[in-house]
Amino acid sequence: MKYSQLLGIIATIILVGICYLPWSFISEKNIIVTGMSAPGTMFGKPGLMHIVLAAPLIILFIIPKIWAKRINVFISAINLAWSIRNYILLTTCFMGECPEKRYALFLELLLCSFILVMTFFPKVEPLKN
Repeated sequence: MKYSQLLGIIATIILVGICYLPWSFISEKNIIVTGMSAPGTMFGKPGLMHIVLAAPLIILFIIPKIWAKRINVFISAINLAWSIRNYILLTTCFMGECPEKRYALFLELLLCSFILVMTFFPKVEPLKN
């Protein structure tokens, strides 16, 4: 894919923006959980890891070396695993209180999966003998 690296960078930047949108709503406590704030819960900042991983992802998308592309696949897989962890954590019912899922939580999963797919198609020049 010709534009896989550019699409990966754009998806990573959008993922950082999604960390500030509402991910779930706990109606019993009237709490809106975003990626960067979860007041009244013990979730912490679940989107902070995405932002921390976004910097090396973008840098490694830009570097045209094979070692950078291989490391990028590994970091992107960690990012997807963190996204799955967030989905499970933020949508699990606790003591009869089931949070309402918001669209940003699904976008987070979708973008992390898309970023991982884009790392599988690196643009690397073939070796010349």
